[in-house]
Amino acid sequence: MKARLPQGFSTKGNDMNSMIRRAQKMQEDMTRVQAELEQKEYTTTSGGGAVEVVITGKKELKAINIKKDVVDPEDVEMLQDLILAAVNEAIRTVEEVSATELEKVTGGLNIPGLF
Repeated sequence: MKARLPQGFSTKGNDMNSMIRRAQKMQEDMTRVQAELEQKEYTTTSGGGAVEVVITGKKELKAINIKKDVVDPEDVEMLQDLILAAVNEAIRTVEEVSATELEKVTGGLNIPGLF
């Protein structure tokens, strides 16, 4: 008795070629999406807008804007905390947007080393 293959699966070479073409298309789409994401800029703030950070999709800081009224020589630590909070939020934003957009391309496949 011959083993049954799952529906839609065959041992023909055409199926393997089709699978390879789909994988190549996915790789091309991922490369395109990654390039688009790297070109984007993201702006985040902390302290109710007291500190604003602009970061690229490559996670490179483009600008840090600080409102004058938040600069207090007696409380430098607060300003440092606000800057750290804004930068960390910017990095999280880039990572979340990148993960979401790449998941759209891969259909949620979790392939080690792919990203």
